[in-house]
Amino acid sequence: MASITQLVRRFLERPGSIDRTPFERTVAAAATREDRIRELTELPVPSVDDLPEFCAIVRETAHRTLGLRPYDVQLVGMLAMMSGNIAEMATGEGKTLSGAMAAAGYALQGKRVHVISVNDYLAQRDAEWMGPLYDALGVSVGWIGQSSSPEERRAAYAKDVTYGSVSEIGFDVLRDRLCTDVADLVVPAPNVALVDEADSVLVDEARVPLVLAGSADPGGAVPEMAALVRQLVKGYHYELDDQARNVHLTTKGIDTVEQALDLDLYDSPSSLTEVNLALHAHALLTKDVDYIVRDGKVQLINPSRGRVAMLQRWPDGLQSAVEAKEALSPSETGEILDSITVQGLITRYPEKCGMTGTAVAVGDQLREFYDLKVAVVPSNRPCVRIDEPDRLFEYRMEKDHALVDEIVEVHATGRPILIGTLDVAESERLALTLSGRGLNCVVLNAKNDAEEAAIISGAGERGTITVSTQMAGRGTDIRLGEGVDELGGLYVIGSGRHTSSRLDDQLRGRAGRQGDPGGSIFFVSGEDELITHYVADEYATGVPEHTLVGHAQRVAEGVNMEIHRNTWRYTRLLELHRSLVLDLRDKILRGHSAGEALSAGAPERWSELEETVGEDVLHEAARQIVLFHLDHSWADHLADLADLREGIHLRALGRLSPIDEFNKEAKAAYQRMLAETESRSIATFETASITADGLDLDGAGLKRPTATWTYLVQDNPFGTEWERILNRLTTKVRRR
Repeated sequence: MASITQLVRRFLERPGSIDRTPFERTVAAAATREDRIRELTELPVPSVDDLPEFCAIVRETAHRTLGLRPYDVQLVGMLAMMSGNIAEMATGEGKTLSGAMAAAGYALQGKRVHVISVNDYLAQRDAEWMGPLYDALGVSVGWIGQSSSPEERRAAYAKDVTYGSVSEIGFDVLRDRLCTDVADLVVPAPNVALVDEADSVLVDEARVPLVLAGSADPGGAVPEMAALVRQLVKGYHYELDDQARNVHLTTKGIDTVEQALDLDLYDSPSSLTEVNLALHAHALLTKDVDYIVRDGKVQLINPSRGRVAMLQRWPDGLQSAVEAKEALSPSETGEILDSITVQGLITRYPEKCGMTGTAVAVGDQLREFYDLKVAVVPSNRPCVRIDEPDRLFEYRMEKDHALVDEIVEVHATGRPILIGTLDVAESERLALTLSGRGLNCVVLNAKNDAEEAAIISGAGERGTITVSTQMAGRGTDIRLGEGVDELGGLYVIGSGRHTSSRLDDQLRGRAGRQGDPGGSIFFVSGEDELITHYVADEYATGVPEHTLVGHAQRVAEGVNMEIHRNTWRYTRLLELHRSLVLDLRDKILRGHSAGEALSAGAPERWSELEETVGEDVLHEAARQIVLFHLDHSWADHLADLADLREGIHLRALGRLSPIDEFNKEAKAAYQRMLAETESRSIATFETASITADGLDLDGAGLKRPTATWTYLVQDNPFGTEWERILNRLTTKVRRR
């Protein structure tokens, strides 16, 4: 039978939350030692074996080195993380310091810690800001960013605590998969992952795999296709599905395209692919919403962060299709060398913990996918922010007018306003409208996110109007200017509800920091994407009800959770395969297992070469040969499983379980991959030119990619080429 405490937690909708009483008792015990610790001229290095003493020393060290005396709740958050939990702490409650103290606690136990953030800016800022605290505790700290060289990365990872964005750490792990010399490895064996903005990283980012690509070729999009689909009319030539995630040509659209191209699409699968890519780029990807064009390049916008997704791109020709749409030169394309989901990356760490302001809402996912529970840490001071009910409208135009009127009215009082918009385009339209009403505002979006710290830090000054996309992970407190508290504090306005209530809460949380006064309100219309995409069947006309808006968010969150769950179902076995391959690769890289395999597979060739080139040269040649074919076979394995997954749902027609069928075939494919690696390696070894100077890599056909880049991967919206042909055949039958 569930305890009363468990029942209460369930009633309060706090899935996975834990009892923080033990942490509070430890902090209370630490308070009894503070006077003695404060009188010490030199503070000792604390031991985590005595947690009250550790808390007292770390608190005093932070006070002396940073000028910050951690609140009791910050110490509670630290202890929650050191116990392997996610600490939910409200915005402005000092998560950065709590995380640093927890990281130091792990490091003092001899564990290597990676503090994983959502962007490079926060990684560098927090590592440098918390540096004096780490130094005083005898803990070394470093950070990596997009511009870090391999040497700088290696040095940063050698520290006790390393700060880095989830994408940079993930791509370093993938790049290490291509190393052919131990000296080139960058990332050491993982110990502890401490994840900042844990819900954003572990949940929102988990649906988008990190992918490394190479073997560059020119992009293949046809500009004429972009021009053709631009003439097509939505609802007549093509239609979108209910969630606006997929697009397809209608019968009339197919006829129009076939006449324009003077061909039968069914007889030309490549043309069909080009049309579908161009149509997807035209109908489903919007400039200044899904991507921006800057410096002559298409740059993706991360939907969960509102920032440019640096070095990321779409796969399967979609990137060059968008470039053709924007009349830009096509960039290079290439084969996928390796990929890893954020979930696969984080589960590499034996110990995991983290912090965020909104963890309870995704407590079920954190427990299901990462075996993590949430410790809800109370705020240091009660929150007195006034959250007004949503203002609801039938039409978007009504909402937009009311929104601007509200801004004008509140601005006249001098009260600072922060407006959260849903995308870049909306933020710029709003700024233009406000300018037309004689109001100046500061805009923070994916186009100028480099200036974000300065913009956010000034958002609490009297008379300031700040327009921003996505406040999660901005990482800078908004302090109220002089006299602003008398005006009611910062006023937060949401131009619409996000698909996740957590993002709304993160925006709200910018006001009411540390007991400051503040207020928030959201404007919603029946034409907003949240309503039209997720509850269109339940909403006809009129002003939507508050309950409908909440229901729409729950539906959207359910859809995203199912995408996450489905992604993990199909990648769980792949992650196991990757682990096995990495173990095998590490043995090859560091030892003589490659030579042993080739000497057993081609004993005569081995004996012959051993006499002429020497054992050391021969082992190095064997290492290069086997590593190349293992990496090549792994890339082929990924491609095979991607093709398998795209069509596996058709097995359901035969009353078979798609996931069971996928796993069965994936296991067999893995065994074939190992066998092919061995046979290819032996074949190369038999014919390769190996002299005393070593192996002729180019002559043996073992040339590796000269450059790599990353992909932003999503499920293929068009299906496989075979499925497209099948759909076309079905359409033909219907027309007849």
